[in-house]
Amino acid sequence: REKIHERCKNICPPKDTFDRTLLHTHDKSRTDLEQVPKIFMKPDFALDDSSTFNSVLPWSHFNTAGGKGNRDAASSKLLQEKLSHYLDIVEVNIAHQISLRSEAFFHAMTSQHELQDYLKKTSQAVKILRDKIAQIDKVMCEGSLHILRLALTRNNCVKVYNKLKLMATVHQTQPTVQVLLSTSEFVGALDLIATTQEVLQQELQGIHSFRHLGSQLCELEKLIDKMMIAEFSTYSHSDLNRPLEDDCQILEECVINKVSQIEDIDTDVVLKLADQMRMLNFPQWFDLLTDIFSKFTIFLQRVKATLNIIHSVVLSVLDKNQRTRELEEISQQKNAAKDNSLDTEVAYLIHEGMFISDAFSESELTPIAIDTTSQRNASPNSEPCSSDSVSEPECTTDSSSSKEQISSSVTPGAVDIMVNEDVKLTDLELGKLANNTQELLYSASDICHDRAVKFLMSRAKDGFLDKLNSTEFISLSRLIEAFILETEQICGRKSMSLLGALQSQANKFVNRFHEERKTKLSLLLDNERWKQADVPAEFQDLVDSISDGKIALPEKKSGATEERKPAEVLTVEGQQYAVVGTVLLLIRIILEYCQCVDNIPSVTTDMLTRLSDLLKYFNSRSCQLVLGAGALQVVGLKTITTKNLALSSRCLQLIVHYIPVIRAHFEARLQPKQYSMLRHFDHITKDYHDHIAEISAKLVAIMDSLFDKLLSKYEVKAPVPSACFRNICKQMAKMHEAIFDLLPEEQTQMLFLRINASYKLHLKKQLSHLNVINDGGPQNGLVTADVAFYTGNLQALKGLQDLDLNMAEIWEQKR
Repeated sequence: REKIHERCKNICPPKDTFDRTLLHTHDKSRTDLEQVPKIFMKPDFALDDSSTFNSVLPWSHFNTAGGKGNRDAASSKLLQEKLSHYLDIVEVNIAHQISLRSEAFFHAMTSQHELQDYLKKTSQAVKILRDKIAQIDKVMCEGSLHILRLALTRNNCVKVYNKLKLMATVHQTQPTVQVLLSTSEFVGALDLIATTQEVLQQELQGIHSFRHLGSQLCELEKLIDKMMIAEFSTYSHSDLNRPLEDDCQILEECVINKVSQIEDIDTDVVLKLADQMRMLNFPQWFDLLTDIFSKFTIFLQRVKATLNIIHSVVLSVLDKNQRTRELEEISQQKNAAKDNSLDTEVAYLIHEGMFISDAFSESELTPIAIDTTSQRNASPNSEPCSSDSVSEPECTTDSSSSKEQISSSVTPGAVDIMVNEDVKLTDLELGKLANNTQELLYSASDICHDRAVKFLMSRAKDGFLDKLNSTEFISLSRLIEAFILETEQICGRKSMSLLGALQSQANKFVNRFHEERKTKLSLLLDNERWKQADVPAEFQDLVDSISDGKIALPEKKSGATEERKPAEVLTVEGQQYAVVGTVLLLIRIILEYCQCVDNIPSVTTDMLTRLSDLLKYFNSRSCQLVLGAGALQVVGLKTITTKNLALSSRCLQLIVHYIPVIRAHFEARLQPKQYSMLRHFDHITKDYHDHIAEISAKLVAIMDSLFDKLLSKYEVKAPVPSACFRNICKQMAKMHEAIFDLLPEEQTQMLFLRINASYKLHLKKQLSHLNVINDGGPQNGLVTADVAFYTGNLQALKGLQDLDLNMAEIWEQKR
């Protein structure tokens, strides 16, 4: 390198001399080049451009027209010389530049020979190195690599052998499935098909000889599906159609057996079973319906038992899946920890200078070889399918996945777990299956209810159900409600079809029930003469039971009731009510409404509306007959007496007394959202009070007209007492006699206070007309005597002794 450096110094001149020479030469060349037009120096110079061509060769110099040929020729020559000069300048500059670099060119040629020498030496050294490497490879590596190739060949042979064993096993799938199907081993056959399909998709994918096996297995699955459905249907039919009891037939024969036991039905004349069934009377038909409901109940219990087995299996599988997932999560966590420790070990071994293959051979390959040898020694005559756990990891191509598969394959039963994971239903599908089993139970319940509805409707065609009395319909309603409740307890859901049919019949029953009683009440009112009636003992017992808090019709007593005599009044919680016969029957009718609500709770709201209508009808009709004097034409009464009015008022008061009791009875059986219907009772109570007040006003008005008639003729003269006052006292005594035994003492006193106020008003008016004043004169004395006679007679009446008459108000106040 030093010699080369010295040689380069001799070739190249000193830097200062070179710089000065180069600067001088550069200045001269620059001056010469400035003579050349700039257009020739442009990088985009091209003569095919018209503007460039015209600038370099102006055509005006070549124009020979007009006798200027000599001058143009001279110009052309001058242009040619100019261009030649420019060319010379450029060539000189180029030659100068080449001369300046001539030494470098010669130096490059000299270096070329040296490079050739270096390359020759290098080639010889490479040849020697290759010979040495070939000797090393032959001595140290060739044997080891041959061993590795043999090991790889052996592994490939093992894979081929295992693959052939697996193919042999798969080849036996169809015969094995046929054998399993012959013994109805559907689960084993499906598991085998699923395992084979998995092997075909993963391990034997692309094998030409098995190209049709997948579709054949799918057809086998469909066949097994049909066989399972057929066998399950056969089992279901045989289970559900077997005798429901030890001594009874299946469900379809129930009606036929019942009808055949009735001797009155001629089956030769009445051919249709429905027509034969319609000929049954209510007890016979009711027994038949009870028998049908019991069979339906047993049928549903049997269906539920079968479905419960299916449901329990589904739930157990779901529970097993949950536990399996938990175990897999724990296993994955352990594997992740093991992988982390393995990575740390490999990094340490590489850092220490060991080979990775040595690390794997110590940590994994040796245990695998031991496990493989032990498995081979333990089961040398195992079936071909037992090699699946070995063939699966060895058939993988990725090394990392192979190691994971190997680690999992040594686990006993790993293949079974993997197969089950693929074959089993997902949790979502299992959930749907569990829901479907419950829906099947719901469907069975709905079918039973629909069949029961058809049975009811077939009997209702001739109006049979509409003609049932209260006792019969209540029995039917209770039977149907009990069946609905029992099926709801079995299935966990209420079916609505039978309930709807019952509600429809109940509405018809309520309408007929109400119309019958309203018609009965109307007939009673139209024949009522509004006279006080005796109270039979059974009606007294009726109101006594209500006082005990039991709103229901009491049971008839056989002996004791006949010996008891009727009472004159009805005693209710210590108060005596003089009533007419219609009101006694109305009380009984009201209790029938209340008892019907207890027996048929579904008609509570309808019954409340109908009862309200009945109470309103009684109020309005009694008002028309008594206050409106309609009884004169309807019954033929001569006149409406004060006794009739007082008796009507007392009957209304009895109904008002029971309205809160009736309201509480219905309120206890209504839903909270239905409480608004109770306002009907408030309106009825107000109407009854208004009616009672109108009767009281009518009684006062009767006496008011009497006072007006008598006192208008009153004259202040002897004798004392006057005839007018004797007549007034007589009429007051008659009024008292008519109402005292009918109305309570408090009401009688309040009524006579109102009558006395009317009397004082008319007397005051007449005295003012006669100009009689409280002056102590003779006329004043006569009036005072008459008033004293009136007061004495009025206070002498029973219950009016303490009545404050305040007769001083009859006199005009002094101005």
